[in-house]
Amino acid sequence: MKVFFYVQHLLGVGHLQRAAAIARALRAQGDQVVLASGGAAVSSIPVDVQLPAASAADLTFRALHDEHGQPVDDAWKRRRAGALLDAWRASHADALVIELFPFGRRQMRFELLPLLEDAQRLPRRPLIVCSVRDILQPRPEREAETVELVQRFFDRVLVHGDPALAGFERTFGALERIAERVHYTGYVARHSAASASEGAGEVLVSAGGGAAAGRLLQTAIAAREATLLRNATWRLIAGRNAGEQALRALSREAPPGIVVERNREDFAGRLASAALSISQAGYNTVVEILQARVRAVLVPFAGARELEQTLRAELLAARGAATLVEESALCARSLAEAVNRAARGPRPPADLVKLDGARRSAELIRAWLN
Repeated sequence: MKVFFYVQHLLGVGHLQRAAAIARALRAQGDQVVLASGGAAVSSIPVDVQLPAASAADLTFRALHDEHGQPVDDAWKRRRAGALLDAWRASHADALVIELFPFGRRQMRFELLPLLEDAQRLPRRPLIVCSVRDILQPRPEREAETVELVQRFFDRVLVHGDPALAGFERTFGALERIAERVHYTGYVARHSAASASEGAGEVLVSAGGGAAAGRLLQTAIAAREATLLRNATWRLIAGRNAGEQALRALSREAPPGIVVERNREDFAGRLASAALSISQAGYNTVVEILQARVRAVLVPFAGARELEQTLRAELLAARGAATLVEESALCARSLAEAVNRAARGPRPPADLVKLDGARRSAELIRAWLN
């Protein structure tokens, strides 16, 4: 069976990582997949179709920049929409999977509505599926339009979460109107559970993609000496999007015992053997924390009134799976106190949520096609 999978990441790379994990699971069961990405290329995540890259102009996500960092114009949008349609038609796919839209990515309507309309006009209409994470940025004023688009175009909605932690209705109040199309998959892990590797007993401070966590990394450096883990190695992972200047500044600030790096391909293994994780509360980071069952301090990103990470961190903290520090309260003292509470506490429970979302997503898509 042939699956065309569209994904657009605008700031971090979490959306692309999740889509790539599902694509791997589809291929593992024998399906052909065309993974089409509209975000900046990531060397460690191969895609089949790389569209002219778009990124968010700032943390509000309201404006788009092109691959040269310039504001997109109508001519650029027409070229990209045409390139997407060409790739879709060449795939002759049995299923079209679109990540996040219509629950988000409204900025991409210029290419996604023509894509969906083209798919619907085909004599042999493909299965059309939305792939969406567990928690949305709540937009009650847009829910009626979202429901209309789901009912008009989409056969199924894959929610990559577990209602045992976060039911989709928490951030999408109109769930009942499309409930028959919605299916939970469990959380999508990028990798299978990693065994412990080098770095046993370290404190891992990670910044995800690195676009919005510079303050967290700096605060971790300042907090270390006031923690119970001050004698451990603290490894700061700045992320792929961290600028060279910021990386050098962190390295200069770091005293002996703190290692600053941009990225680690063995991050999951190090997480499994770490004494503690300090991070934001993005989807992929949280999944890896739960997989590794590592004690964790979460400082959710809350810029531009974003609520997704805060809600996820609150839900985990309420179940004893993490220690929460609000971004607005972040300072060396509050972070050190949170590290000490987490270090004294238990590991996250093994059965808190289902973590086989990639495999389950692939199975559902195949079942619906059959």
